[in-house]
Amino acid sequence: MWTARIFTLYPELFPGPLGNGLYKKALEKKLWSLEVINIREYATDKHKTVDDTPFGGGSGMLMRADVIANSLDKNILNKQEPIVYLSPKGKQFDQTYAKKMLDKNINIICGHFEGVDQRLLETRNIEEVSVGDFVLSGGEIGALVIIDTIVRLIPGVLGNPNSLAEETFERNLLEYPQYTKPQKWEEKDVPNVLLTGDHAKIKDWRLSQSKDITRRRRSDLWKKHKKNK
Repeated sequence: MWTARIFTLYPELFPGPLGNGLYKKALEKKLWSLEVINIREYATDKHKTVDDTPFGGGSGMLMRADVIANSLDKNILNKQEPIVYLSPKGKQFDQTYAKKMLDKNINIICGHFEGVDQRLLETRNIEEVSVGDFVLSGGEIGALVIIDTIVRLIPGVLGNPNSLAEETFERNLLEYPQYTKPQKWEEKDVPNVLLTGDHAKIKDWRLSQSKDITRRRRSDLWKKHKKNK
């Protein structure tokens, strides 16, 4: 069973949206599990201090290496499991990365303040990962994004496994436009090809739409698609 282990100062934020819908059902079916560790519980002083001022000066506070390391060492039994620290300096998280994470349980450190002591990253073989080119106030939202992306790839979580093959980023293409009832809405009609019942034509139309959208909106993905054809 795939397990996500979250190290955070705010355990009350979990499971959050992961405790609803298909994620909740998958938890109940034991298709995956979630463990939430409160980093503050591993502080050793009476005030449960988890941060301090940076050496050399500077604004803000840093999370202490000794406190986070204590929480990691006492909860990660398999030292081969990847440990991820969410950081805007990190490797970009994407669908390919999510698929790779299916093979092993994942441990995610949710940072706060101005970040963490660099020595923590170096001594615990921690990989820095970013969910985008923007800054959040903490790593918890990013952790939810990563877990959401991975859990839906677990066999049995989605009702229709075939839907994964047609999603955005599969084959480095954005997903084609979708339509449902009513057939005519505010003077706009559903494309005729989708009403023909000709599955081959529909498949070709959807592929051409995906290619066109990707070419216009995401030149980086389009280059990858062309390269991997």
